[in-house]
Amino acid sequence: MTDSIQIQLRKGALDLCVLAVLSRGENYGYEIASTLVTAVGMGEGTIYPLMRRMQNEGLVATRLVESSSGPPRKYYRLTPLGQTVFETHRRDWRAFAVAVDKLLEDE
Repeated sequence: MTDSIQIQLRKGALDLCVLAVLSRGENYGYEIASTLVTAVGMGEGTIYPLMRRMQNEGLVATRLVESSSGPPRKYYRLTPLGQTVFETHRRDWRAFAVAVDKLLEDE
């Protein structure tokens, strides 16, 4: 797979990946970024603008928590709308993946 295809696949799946991480529970930004870097090779710099957009769209809610080791951490959690969007995107992703897998099958 060429780098450009991998980049496009990652970009297309990034929202779903973030929603999936948050569907498991509340997380702070660095934790979300680290999980995505490890799981799918996403760059940390792409997460924060995405989180702001998701907050503006009402998909995630935030809260600040004081930290003894630095500045306060912003924790993100799915809103009810975010949970609904995640479930819809997950269902759509699975259907799409099945369709692509069928096309890729050897004859």
